[in-house]
Amino acid sequence: MDHTAHTEHQHHEQQRQERQQGQAHDHGAGHGHGSASWAMAAQATLHCLTGCAVGEVLGMVVGTAAGWGNLPTTLLAIVLAFLFGYSLTMRGVLRAGVDLRTAIRVALAADTLSIAVMELIDNGVILVWPAAMDATLADALFWISLAVSLVIAFVVTTPVNKWTIGRGKGHAVVHQYHH
Repeated sequence: MDHTAHTEHQHHEQQRQERQQGQAHDHGAGHGHGSASWAMAAQATLHCLTGCAVGEVLGMVVGTAAGWGNLPTTLLAIVLAFLFGYSLTMRGVLRAGVDLRTAIRVALAADTLSIAVMELIDNGVILVWPAAMDATLADALFWISLAVSLVIAFVVTTPVNKWTIGRGKGHAVVHQYHH
């Protein structure tokens, strides 16, 4: 009787159960449970910041250029930040040969907390910065406050990503598709 197929099935079943429980299967140094480096967290945050910044800037520019008020402009910027953040992650996951539905799930699991923290901090900084909410595209204050808010969001979000990656969650979920 061939026990190889049975043993292989048990191994794959164990991996599936670990993923369902939110635990990352260790595919290499630094990707496993509890072993997130600051460099890995910074890289994950920079990846997230790239998508967020594109969406955030685009939303602010469109809303400001269209003469919208602060609330609709901010809401557009937040929606686009999530959209671009998720899209950037999905692009890499889809390249790994994963179907669209799985790619969407991976992006949601990997980036939701990171983008939410980033958007909270970034928009919070602009909200409390005197006159930043009323700055126009031609004002240096518009661009300076936006740039500074993104830097502060990066600094605050990096420890969040370190914690989630160390727990096998957040951006750690994406790593299994990069091999």
